[in-house]
Amino acid sequence: MKILGIETSCDETAVAVVEDGTKIISNLVASQVDIHARYGGIVPEVASRQHLLTIIPIIGQAIAEAKIRVEELSAIAITIGPGLAGSLLVGVNVAKAVALAWNLPLLGINHLEGHIYANWLMGAEPPTFPAICLIVSGGHTDLILMEDHGKYSLLGRSRDDAAGEAFDKVARILELGYPGGPAIEQVALLRHAPVYHLPRAWLKGSDDFSFSGLKTAVLHLITEKGGVQQQSDGEIASLAGDFQEAVIDVLVTKTIAVATRCQVKQILLAGGVAANRLLGETMLSRSPILVRFPPPSLCTDNAAMIAACGYFHLQADKVNGWDLDVIPNLKLG
Repeated sequence: MKILGIETSCDETAVAVVEDGTKIISNLVASQVDIHARYGGIVPEVASRQHLLTIIPIIGQAIAEAKIRVEELSAIAITIGPGLAGSLLVGVNVAKAVALAWNLPLLGINHLEGHIYANWLMGAEPPTFPAICLIVSGGHTDLILMEDHGKYSLLGRSRDDAAGEAFDKVARILELGYPGGPAIEQVALLRHAPVYHLPRAWLKGSDDFSFSGLKTAVLHLITEKGGVQQQSDGEIASLAGDFQEAVIDVLVTKTIAVATRCQVKQILLAGGVAANRLLGETMLSRSPILVRFPPPSLCTDNAAMIAACGYFHLQADKVNGWDLDVIPNLKLG
């Protein structure tokens, strides 16, 4: 069963074909990173216009690279939220038109649920339930209990800045460029040892996260030391590395605590920040519970995860009608 997935929730125009929810046949991403880098962040109107220019050609290319006929497709899966309203509208309306023209069922997919299903695309045994899912991205830091396909309970979330958002903001403070996660991870490799004792917001008694105070602490440190231009490369590397370590310490500690309490069989990492090598290594080294996370190319926004999720929606007969609409603030669990 082959599903065509379309993802346009933010600044990536992505299309993929996935078979039986686990096998990637084609997976294309048209990135807008270079376009938005000059602004230091995503400009929603620019993102929407770029999706309009890119989406039809990339659908054709994904079908061609999959070496299949349209008649071999079983359904079209499209991200409906959360995300930027304009970007989502481009994808949903194109998906509707294509599904109507090709006489295919339409599957509306939660972007966060899609990130979780990247763990089904790793060419190994599928994840087992129950599992704790840590979704870490630019807009979300969520702890989800997944008891089965489609059964989610939200246990914790960020009260302010998501982890990826904090990475972007601190990278801007340190003048490291955009996107912030990879920039900080690269610079942090030059750090020799911890130097700054940055705060951790543990929020005792809660499974929620908070990274705003950590971001502010970095800003105050740089300001007190005379600004970025007064710091050596080594000092910037130390501060970037200590910031990264503080974020990961909180993510790992709280995730393992929740997973242990819920007596789950696995921990699943998902979302763009899950591509961070230190996060994966730290979780693996500290967790007594089996940890899974996708390769970096499937952690960031892609359509293969949407198609994989769509397969399981179709199996559960969760087919949407032509009144399908975008939900920019869509939640999971």
